[in-house]
Amino acid sequence: MKRIGVFTSGGDAQGMNAAVRAVVRMALDKDLEVYAIYEGYQGMVDGGHKIRPIAWTDVGGILQKGGTAIGSARCAQFRERAGRLQAARNLLEHEIEALVVIGGDGSLTGAQLLYTEWAGLVNELVENGQISQELANRHQHLAIAGIIGSIDNDMYGSDVTTGSDTALHRIVEATDAISSTAASHQRIFVVEVMGRRCGYLALMGAMAGGADWVFIPENPPDMDNWEDKMCQVMHLGREAGRRDIIVVVAEGAQDRHGKPITSSYIKEVLESRLGEDTRITVLGHVQRGGAPSAFDRNLSTLLGAAAVDQLLAAQPDEKPFVMGIRANKITRTPLDEALARTRSVAEASAARDFKRALQLRGSSFNESFDIVRTMVRALPHPPTPGQRRMRIAVMNAGGPAPGMNTAVRTAVRLGTDKGHIMLGVSNGFHGLIEGDIREMDWMSVHGWASQGGAEMGTNRYVPKGSDFYAIARNLEAHQVDGLLLIGGWSGYESVLKMMQNRSTFPANNIPIVCIPASINNNLPGAELSIGADTALNNIVSAVDKIKQSAVASRRVFVVEVMGRNCGYLALMSALATGAERVYIGEEGIRSSDLIEDVKQLAAGFSKGKRLGLVIRNESANKVYTTSFIRALFEEEAGDLFDVREAILGHLQQGGDPSPFDRILATRLAAHALNHLEKQIEEGDIACACLGQVGGALVFTDMEDVPRLFDMEKQRPKKQWWMELRSVARILAKPAPH
Repeated sequence: MKRIGVFTSGGDAQGMNAAVRAVVRMALDKDLEVYAIYEGYQGMVDGGHKIRPIAWTDVGGILQKGGTAIGSARCAQFRERAGRLQAARNLLEHEIEALVVIGGDGSLTGAQLLYTEWAGLVNELVENGQISQELANRHQHLAIAGIIGSIDNDMYGSDVTTGSDTALHRIVEATDAISSTAASHQRIFVVEVMGRRCGYLALMGAMAGGADWVFIPENPPDMDNWEDKMCQVMHLGREAGRRDIIVVVAEGAQDRHGKPITSSYIKEVLESRLGEDTRITVLGHVQRGGAPSAFDRNLSTLLGAAAVDQLLAAQPDEKPFVMGIRANKITRTPLDEALARTRSVAEASAARDFKRALQLRGSSFNESFDIVRTMVRALPHPPTPGQRRMRIAVMNAGGPAPGMNTAVRTAVRLGTDKGHIMLGVSNGFHGLIEGDIREMDWMSVHGWASQGGAEMGTNRYVPKGSDFYAIARNLEAHQVDGLLLIGGWSGYESVLKMMQNRSTFPANNIPIVCIPASINNNLPGAELSIGADTALNNIVSAVDKIKQSAVASRRVFVVEVMGRNCGYLALMSALATGAERVYIGEEGIRSSDLIEDVKQLAAGFSKGKRLGLVIRNESANKVYTTSFIRALFEEEAGDLFDVREAILGHLQQGGDPSPFDRILATRLAAHALNHLEKQIEEGDIACACLGQVGGALVFTDMEDVPRLFDMEKQRPKKQWWMELRSVARILAKPAPH
């Protein structure tokens, strides 16, 4: 293979530019020629200047931009065979042997059709005398790799599609803002979100935004008088003290008979039956716009790079495939299978087999739906007569991580709904030592889904000596049956010490589950920690602004990020911002590295480069500090460029949690609570840490932590994200001569 084409098609999705950049640079690094097909299938049909070579520098500066730099368009001509014949001729004219298609199910359906007809189209072009037999012989096959670019997250083959995370950011930002004005006036707001016939954005937006009701296409209300039920819940919510009420509705929502449930109808029902002022907000295309989130940038980058690798490894006659992420791993799925599975959901909904439609969305979607159904209740179910009411304590420990409040809210509400007594421990282990423990009810966590920080307080204090006697005394005094800890390494370390003191203090013989919450993403038994995604987005947002400042002045910025001894934030933010160099503790820094890096920067600026970006983990090296690197680069640069340093500090820990962190916190807390409930029922006193590993939520015995963890460096011995280092290195290379 010598030449590939890349294009974006259909509705735009944030992250498409990152995918294009990755495809172009990875292919050029593999000595392939790359052609960009501008304006999607329309450009393929039109040909001419719309299909032209694209160079390394042509995709510089597009990583952080929304939309698609190479354009997208709907193309009626391509739906006809004559249009596809013309598209095939234009591809053959440029001798393009493979395509990377970035788009939704419609665009990928077009790619599958082009592949299926390819041999016939080529033969027809030969018969018409439009191409030579020799050219046809060289291009008997067309290789195709797809990348799902769709905010709707409605296609099989990937757990998350390019653009859906950013769309959720827009939805959550809007609902957070609406909540404050709704509370001020005690109004009801109906928020309509995109998603076509898929309820992913509505469901996850409702979960992350703490909405009070949600309508999704896959599961219409299970009663004909759903209006009465909804109004009853809204009324009870007002009586319980809710000032703001948010109803989220997917644009494709319907009732059991297939009749659309529109935002205007919901407004009419609420106003007429409750007599309350109700407003509608249709978010519309704001969900598609703006800069992509850190997750979408990195996902698109990895999918683009993997698509090129997979095309090069494919057999000459291999079927088209679609790249995706499943169980936190980049995967490939036959395109025809992905399209068939996607259609099956629509077919089930059309047949009004909503149970099957919901099942086909996958276990994670169904689990989230069940959680949201409980969380939107106005009040919990009353305890069942004769039920054992377990006493479960919830606490934070370690540094603050955005999403801690979301996890506490979930645990308290789900536990209360099950009839248990939920106890909140204030101020981390200080509170457990001092007996600062109180019962929490349903409304005590109202509004916590969106709040950053830690309302119950947190700190990094690790108990010692007589502290363990005080802890045991308070656990016994409050009759605690199980403990749910949300926090970082100091919290995990404290639990390990409590386990060591069990023989001395029998009150410690209760089950404990630790939920990972740390922006450093350095905890055992978890690939992703609550708070890390928010911190990453905070870094990326700050660096985007820094880059805008630097490009006007021929300047290099050395940006220091948190992470302690774990380089996750540094590497992933470098990947998401296009930094030329990243320094992490796992690799260290050598003087030879610095000398080579400043040489490359100088060479680039001498040829017209205007911006340089270096990201350094705070603990990458004790000697080569951020200030040292800045001074060295500035000294060696001469008049070529200025150098500035930016230490981002605690802004990385601040702000409201991202949708990803809210959803992760909710799922982890729900699983942890179920696990504790089962342990208490069975008399099991094992302690475990819970984490997302390979897409599944897995419990790891705390006794295994020392084996899995580098206790000195305070990071896992195996860090999955280090596998991405090679991709970051390739894409950050200077433009080849």
